[in-house]
Amino acid sequence: NEFLLNYCVPTRLKELELPALGHSDVLIKMLAAPINPADINMIQGTYALLAPLPAVAGNEGVGRVLEVGPGVVALSPGDCIIPADAGLGTWRTHVVLPEDSLLRVPSDVPLLCAATLSVNPCTALRMLSDFESLAPGDCVIQNAANSGVGQAVIQIAKAMGIKTINVVRSRPDLPQLVERLLALGADHVVTEDALRKPEMKEIFKSAFIFKDVRLRGFWMTQWKKDHDKQSMASMVDTLCQMVRRGQLSAPACTEVPLEDFRKALAASMQPFTSSKQILLL
Repeated sequence: NEFLLNYCVPTRLKELELPALGHSDVLIKMLAAPINPADINMIQGTYALLAPLPAVAGNEGVGRVLEVGPGVVALSPGDCIIPADAGLGTWRTHVVLPEDSLLRVPSDVPLLCAATLSVNPCTALRMLSDFESLAPGDCVIQNAANSGVGQAVIQIAKAMGIKTINVVRSRPDLPQLVERLLALGADHVVTEDALRKPEMKEIFKSAFIFKDVRLRGFWMTQWKKDHDKQSMASMVDTLCQMVRRGQLSAPACTEVPLEDFRKALAASMQPFTSSKQILLL
């Protein structure tokens, strides 16, 4: 594991001097930031969005505003914020960023919910809203249902009255995983092995041919590029309201101090990972 970590993720802690606060800038104390697969891919250089090196890693997280520049109009000291876009470098204790790169979130949204709000739940909501016109009683099927986005799909679909069939890989703790996904609102949880049975293959083959089943890619970062900041803010507000109503919770998380980031990186790359590593900053 140590060899894998050193080979794939050449990262280290480093003290940097903060830039001066500009006219429309915001000084932020970062509070928590997750490690997502996209973060690992960016560090490895295999992601579609790469930051000029040297760079601070991390695309998602939550922070608190400490100070604002004289031209800042929508944020005030004490506000909680999340990134409006990817690539801002959230794995740090403090950062100065332009106001237009940030979104305010209500202070009553729990820390781990806010820290994990802008990637997985947004992706889940867009997939459930934009691909087909789904109505209460409809059913969707997803693989990797134990992932962060999978857990969000289960909860958001439940809130929308949509049933979910959730596919996971067989693993030693399968009964516990099934129980956890059912508790989130999953209607059915099945293994990949069950889907490989001949009768299941025939069902999906017929659906693909005769039911107009289509394949489409989706990238949340591209969605943000294609929409204005207000669209992103509206989506985040929708998700925050779901959190407040108890319909959306944070994924299963493991909180790790920043100084133990190597341990968190190694854990995030292990197989059958169902707990998202959260760096406490």
